[in-house]
Amino acid sequence: MTHDLLRTELKRRKQRMTAQRELVLRSFLEADSDHLSAEEVYRTVVEKRQRISKATVYRTVDLLAEVGILRKIVFRDGVIRYEIAECGKHHHHHLICSECGKVTEFSMDLLENLEEVIEKKTGFRINDHQLKFYGLCPSCQRKKQALNKQEERISAKPTKD
Repeated sequence: MTHDLLRTELKRRKQRMTAQRELVLRSFLEADSDHLSAEEVYRTVVEKRQRISKATVYRTVDLLAEVGILRKIVFRDGVIRYEIAECGKHHHHHLICSECGKVTEFSMDLLENLEEVIEKKTGFRINDHQLKFYGLCPSCQRKKQALNKQEERISAKPTKD
């Protein structure tokens, strides 16, 4: 679906599907992570012994975002990352661990009614939104609790004079 969408959009813009554009798109489709930076895409392509310049990767990622195939996301670390934007698919949002940086997606979207209210009140046409929650993932919570207990035991020990 995304290949066809990209081909159609490129044709509309009087551009063609190049091997480099195909490589970049495939990097996103085959990635282990859902959120890749342009730099990570470049490293992935280079690791596969494919020849492509860093500038071409960055331009292609920008083009894919402009066309609507990728969605741009900026987390707290300031790195611009991208994910496949599937048309017609329900929004998903992100839980980001402040400790380890783990990103967890969740699909519960309670903002659709809010979007309608905002559009009616302001006349603004909303076509996308992003919601990010920052906190501690379960793993980091357990580590923090274990560390706190350890510190409590150490401070509770009587000292020898």
